[in-house]
Amino acid sequence: MDPPMAGLGRKRFKELSETLRVKPGSRVRLPEDYDPGRTDSLGKETGKRATQALREGVELLSEYQDRLQAEEARALLIILQGMDASGKDSTIKHVMSGINPQGVQVSSFRAPSSEELSHDYLWRSVRRLPPRGKIGIFNRSHYEEVLVVRVHPEMLKAEHLNASPGRDFWKRRLREINDWERYLVDNGTHIVKLFLNVSWKEQRERFLARIDQPEKNWKFQAADVRERAHWDQYQQAYSEMLSATSTEWAPWYIIPGDHKWFERIAAAAVIVNTLIELDPRYPTVAPPVRKELEAARRELLAEPKKKR
Repeated sequence: MDPPMAGLGRKRFKELSETLRVKPGSRVRLPEDYDPGRTDSLGKETGKRATQALREGVELLSEYQDRLQAEEARALLIILQGMDASGKDSTIKHVMSGINPQGVQVSSFRAPSSEELSHDYLWRSVRRLPPRGKIGIFNRSHYEEVLVVRVHPEMLKAEHLNASPGRDFWKRRLREINDWERYLVDNGTHIVKLFLNVSWKEQRERFLARIDQPEKNWKFQAADVRERAHWDQYQQAYSEMLSATSTEWAPWYIIPGDHKWFERIAAAAVIVNTLIELDPRYPTVAPPVRKELEAARRELLAEPKKKR
């Protein structure tokens, strides 16, 4: 049994994670069904308790990442999706702050290159999958192909497709993604999918901060505001994507994104709970190796305490 912990604790992480999970087969309607400003009871004490809760999550993540790397039998793929300024970069920075950098790889998916466009749309994601024992993070992902490309179907011309982007086309892509993720999970790459749900109002405030604060200017692009004009279309595309691809083997979790401190706690809770349920174990050595270890131990203990 795990020892009691201050702050949230493992049981609360699990409970929080379950409330964020999109039940497979359910219909998601954004923004009606999910409050981006949600903070639960933590909203009443956002200081020390919130800091402690995130610290606990980071410490648990570090522990289980060590186990995953030692076991070297499975991999974990974390997928982050969200509107511009939803907090993807800062979530990676703060939630993954305590892990061993040798055990994690981060891939950011921008506009596809000409080489990537000459292959099928999942090709570039396949190339960046984490090996066994590692955690992979996709900052945006293959889901861009049913989100930004759906809002801007003219982008399909660059993919050299003969298919017409009607409703059946998008249903097929969603099915292909489900099938591919099922294949990955069956072969040892477990998937955590986080949608960082920011509100229209909060995105505006973050854009203004990026314009008004010189140290944040580098984060802002004029195209971000132009893309904001398609907000309703994106909400519809996300709603359909979340409804169709939250599966038993790779469910989506909708993370409230208007308060970054709660967004980080919620993301940590989901990732940690997934690793706890995977329960990676340190490998046990075979009897002959154990004998070698014991012999080495006796040899070390027999050495003089000081080197002449």
